[in-house]
Amino acid sequence: VAVEELGAMELGHAGTIHRFERDAAGAWLYHGVHAGAQAAHAHQTDLAQAQSIDKAFAGLGRTRIERKLKLEMQSGAYGLTSPQMIIIVYGRGNPLPLAQFAVGDVAPDGLSRYVLPVGGNYVVTIANYQIDNLLNLIQAVAQNPGQENSKK
Repeated sequence: VAVEELGAMELGHAGTIHRFERDAAGAWLYHGVHAGAQAAHAHQTDLAQAQSIDKAFAGLGRTRIERKLKLEMQSGAYGLTSPQMIIIVYGRGNPLPLAQFAVGDVAPDGLSRYVLPVGGNYVVTIANYQIDNLLNLIQAVAQNPGQENSKK
């Protein structure tokens, strides 16, 4: 699915789910996770943050698979038994995930990262900088929590 067709993306990292979604105009915003008591709220899109999110996701959308490897979950290979990150992507207007990915260890070459398309029977490697870009995005939104403007 092209990034333009995505409605939301969740990145699970270090025990926290970071949710990014599009507003009515199609701009990205950091939504975060809210308790049930906060279910009725709205967000204002921050243009600079929307551009940063869009840039990170556009880059991820251009990711190329470097290698396909046999899935060996029992061996603990690839760092996927306890993934370092989970990526869940959603289409516009669809509450069910289109795809889920478990992100494992950096490969021995130091340039690639192991990724498991959840439900698949193989592991792929992608350029590690793609995951670094997502981690940098998470760090940027975590450092600017005021960018998530909630109205109650």
